[in-house]
Amino acid sequence: MPIIKSAKKRVRVSAKAAARNAKTKRTMREAIKVFNASLSTGKADKIGPAQSKAVSAIDIAAKKNIIHKNKATRKKNQLNEAFKKADTKKIAVKAKKPLSKKSNK
Repeated sequence: MPIIKSAKKRVRVSAKAAARNAKTKRTMREAIKVFNASLSTGKADKIGPAQSKAVSAIDIAAKKNIIHKNKATRKKNQLNEAFKKADTKKIAVKAKKPLSKKSNK
């Protein structure tokens, strides 16, 4: 255990940072697992949102320097390849319909 006051503070600060980083990394891993589970079950309506959440979690982890930016890119490419391989051509992301312009008559 440290004796110097600044060293004691560093222990506290690093413990908080480690907990915060572990949460972000765990969230990323869980999002990837949900995506892989949705691929294996074949539920077409859940694959797209699961991929979106997984990519977002990977980007957040890379932004916070929890994982390296090259690893983040590699993980996202792996997700995209798995998405393409799962014959997802039938799964089309439904585009929002444009709002119709109402006339003031």
